[in-house]
Amino acid sequence: MFTFQTVKDLKTFLILWFSQTVSELGTAMTDYALVIWVYEQKGTASSVTLLTLCIFLPTIFFRFIAGTVADRRNKKRIMLISDLVAALGTLIIFGLYSVSSLAVWHLYIINTLMSLMNSFQVPASFVATSLLVPEKYYTKASGLQGISSSVVSILAPALGSVLIAFGGIKTVLIIDLISFGFAFVILMFFIKIPEPVRTEEKSVPFIRSCLDGIRFLKEHKALLHLTLFVAVINLFAKLGGDGMMAPFVLARTGNDQMILGIVQSSVSAGLLIGSIIATVMREKVPVEMQGRVTSAQDTLKNCTIPLGLFLGGILADHVFEPFMNNENFLSGIFGTGQGAGIALIFFISGLSGMIISLIRLTKPVYKELDQ
Repeated sequence: MFTFQTVKDLKTFLILWFSQTVSELGTAMTDYALVIWVYEQKGTASSVTLLTLCIFLPTIFFRFIAGTVADRRNKKRIMLISDLVAALGTLIIFGLYSVSSLAVWHLYIINTLMSLMNSFQVPASFVATSLLVPEKYYTKASGLQGISSSVVSILAPALGSVLIAFGGIKTVLIIDLISFGFAFVILMFFIKIPEPVRTEEKSVPFIRSCLDGIRFLKEHKALLHLTLFVAVINLFAKLGGDGMMAPFVLARTGNDQMILGIVQSSVSAGLLIGSIIATVMREKVPVEMQGRVTSAQDTLKNCTIPLGLFLGGILADHVFEPFMNNENFLSGIFGTGQGAGIALIFFISGLSGMIISLIRLTKPVYKELDQ
């Protein structure tokens, strides 16, 4: 429950949280609009999954370095620079689209660069929240962030569909830039993020510091097992549902953007569980190490995503879609024609993920997280 005293104690965090949520909503609507645009240009599942792949690869490759930088450097400056580069990417997309020169390969390159900056922004933002929020409010702060992530995921497809229908992609891009400007001004002029007192010596080599997050996870088996479990689930999620949802819905509805928006908004309603993991991380990890540990965890749990996206796109376009294009023994369940093969992938990946979850989450090692 949020009392007057709670709101007073969390004032700075709440301002930052709200402004960043507005910016995230603008970015999410742009991502949604660009997925639709890419599919309209190429008409293949692999073209969409490749776009998503460009978002994850730099984050995975550079997150170890980014976590150490976030722990050692000014968090606010890192967040401002990362957001500024991301906004520049959106501005370039807007310019190219306005003169009818935007190509799919442009988006692959721009998304890769934006993902690189995001690999620095995420750990810096995570640590900044821990520094702004008193420890007794960690659960409330993580809960709010979980709620905002869910709201953004639910609203972005719905609002994106409406904006595209009435104003086109340019309108979505303009709103994204406006939301960035709002968040940037708030962070620049109204938020002061304290720096933690570092206990480690400055003489510790940078590379060794980068690996501290992995060493911490190895010493805390429950966190490591939880991270590896999420990595396996991410593989099946991107192989099926998350990675293939847009191509599937667009294929089955004749590129109906409104239906895609409704479906993705409905699917996103379950994201609140992510706030639980964030709370565990804040409560179990010293604040001066949270950048490195969070980065190590993100790298491990996301390293399976590229494989899932790659396999999902290839299997859909070259195996499952051709197989389900004609009548066969599975047609009575999944149908035939465009999108039926992706539906079969959904079923296989969803069933696999459910079985793994039921088996793994009963392991006694996770009881350590409650202590």
